Amino acid sequence: MATDGEQTPLALLRRARRINRELAAVYPNAHCELDFSNPLELAVATILSAQCTDKRVNEVTPRLFAAYRSAQDYATADRRQLEELIRPTGFFRNKTSSLIGLGAALVERHGGKVPARLEELVTLPGVGRKTANVILGNAFGVPGLTVDTHFGRLVRRFGWTAETDPVKVESVVAQLLPAKEWTDFSHRVIFHGRRVCHSRTPACGACAIAHLCPAYGEGVTDPAKAARLVRTEEFFQSAAPG
Repeated sequence: MATDGEQTPLALLRRARRINRELAAVYPNAHCELDFSNPLELAVATILSAQCTDKRVNEVTPRLFAAYRSAQDYATADRRQLEELIRPTGFFRNKTSSLIGLGAALVERHGGKVPARLEELVTLPGVGRKTANVILGNAFGVPGLTVDTHFGRLVRRFGWTAETDPVKVESVVAQLLPAKEWTDFSHRVIFHGRRVCHSRTPACGACAIAHLCPAYGEGVTDPAKAARLVRTEEFFQSAAPG
């Protein structure tokens, strides 16, 4: 197992890239787990995903996307009707305000289209840097690091950084991995965080990159017990949302 001792910048760089390669082998099909067919739908789904599971969002969005097909539709939405549609995602009043504001801003500033530049995305209602990177990486193919709670937790466990501020975490990781890997790496880390490297009890004994992780031992190390903690694809398909 990796130790907690100090390491040179070159050693850290090599270990980071090896972790990325090994996660790529473990999760070759890692992807954005929100359903969408265009940049606007992804922006909306990502806003709805705050404090909500992707599974629950995906249950809500088919009706939502059928009713609201353009930025103009959101800008002119009846608040009460929109609230009812997205109520299951939680914090529905705030999210409704964000969606109406998003639609209005897109119509007024961008001709109803979602912009493909970080500087413009982060000025939109409901769109912070994390959401902007999700949109850029998955709707436009522009490399971006999605620093959500899973991402931050894992890169700290990997020993890449002690930072907790998402922007600082993003900056550190961006220096360790080539830009072309950023979006896919984000998916791999989020997959691993949801399935194996849990917040409270990581399944260390079932982790494919345990030999590279200085945090090995924070969780269950017995292989049989750890295996029972791993969340399979069947879990995500059948588990009740929430």
